[in-house]
Amino acid sequence: MRILLIGEYSRLHNSLKEGLTALGHEVLLVGNGDGFKNYPVDIRLDHSFHSKFLKKFKVAFYKLTSIDIGSWEIYFKTLLINKKLKGFDVVQLINESSIKATPKLEIKFLKRILKQNKKLFLLSCGIDYQCMKYMMEGKFEYSIMSPYLEDKSLFELYKFQLQYLNEDYTKLHNFIYNNSNGVIATDMDYHIPLLGNKHYLGLIPNPINIEKIKYTPLKVDDKIKIFHGVNTKAVVKKGNQYFSDALKIIEKKYGDKVEIKTTYSIPYNEYIKLYDECHILLDQVYGYDQGYNALEAMAKGKVVLTGAEKEFEKFYDLKHQVAVNVKPDVNQIFNALSDLIENPEKILNISKSARTFIEDCHDYKKIAKKYSNVWSNN
Repeated sequence: MRILLIGEYSRLHNSLKEGLTALGHEVLLVGNGDGFKNYPVDIRLDHSFHSKFLKKFKVAFYKLTSIDIGSWEIYFKTLLINKKLKGFDVVQLINESSIKATPKLEIKFLKRILKQNKKLFLLSCGIDYQCMKYMMEGKFEYSIMSPYLEDKSLFELYKFQLQYLNEDYTKLHNFIYNNSNGVIATDMDYHIPLLGNKHYLGLIPNPINIEKIKYTPLKVDDKIKIFHGVNTKAVVKKGNQYFSDALKIIEKKYGDKVEIKTTYSIPYNEYIKLYDECHILLDQVYGYDQGYNALEAMAKGKVVLTGAEKEFEKFYDLKHQVAVNVKPDVNQIFNALSDLIENPEKILNISKSARTFIEDCHDYKKIAKKYSNVWSNN
């Protein structure tokens, strides 16, 4: 098959491409690299307004004219590369806002994509209308929207997420659902809101390239090393403050037994190297399942504090603990870390189980095969 992947958030489409290519498919990946993370793409599709001056100019121009020149630049770039976006058996969008343009321009772009290719599929990955609606109705025990639901003064911080419920994004959502061959969820946080939806094709786990990511058995000879990588733009949404507060208590109580490293908004390639030496990685608080960073760390054999709720355990029918579930609760996180520090054999056991879980459930070639089957059958 010829496959066009549009958008990249977390290296998901890169790993999927590697799996599909290994199976003999032809794959083209188009996207913006997701900001400072700078994920690789075959064709970069981004606007030019990244410097402080240009950002201010873009905002001022929008206030004066109601025209988003960044979105129009991206759209015109899709016209320039249009010949390269034709004749694919399958097109898959990383998200409802796959090229990061305004909803009206996204629809214009997708109408063209639909005319010149055979099938269109959507991933529920990152914020979209369906999961936002579910979170805003308070149906999860906790979610990335929990801080906003508890404190509406955080509106400015959450306006990017909240826009997915406005009229234009709702039209975009309806357009994609009505014109695509179906929707695929990538983890439990997107799977649960889609249950019962007629367009839903099921959950396909995130693909992890287990050949590129080598497992190194952990050794606890001296201090237990804890790594906390912070994305400064998502501190509240990821719950990093809960980790930071718990780490302060850990440092006071176990200062001679632990070594803590915290980083802030570093590029992906640098990030994955920095946590190589750690035993424990702190990922995120507001999830029922693991995000991509957590899965890659688990593949390396790290013990990850992340989302690993009962729904996740039941879905995969787990017999052994593969990650440490955390909630937005400093004491709960502190207790989870204390348990690991005082029982280092648990670190070794979870490390082995984590790698086995990734090999069994997230192997990029197995996952690529699942995608190709779903695409062929719908």
